[in-house]
Amino acid sequence: MELNERQIKAVLYIKERGKITNKEYRGLTDLSDEGARIDLSELTEKGLFQLKGKGRNAHYVLKKLGD
Repeated sequence: MELNERQIKAVLYIKERGKITNKEYRGLTDLSDEGARIDLSELTEKGLFQLKGKGRNAHYVLKKLGD
């Protein structure tokens, strides 16, 4: 699936904690807001993550098979 090291960290983080926010991802990876948005969008496009909520309540979870 060709994930970069940061994206692998995000997958492991969600497996451990159940979800990740843009802010948590930035803290985990030292990326800018835009960089985090790009990485998280890629993970969503690849079908790994699903975006839940909007604005300050937005977070990502692992996408379940069949969703």
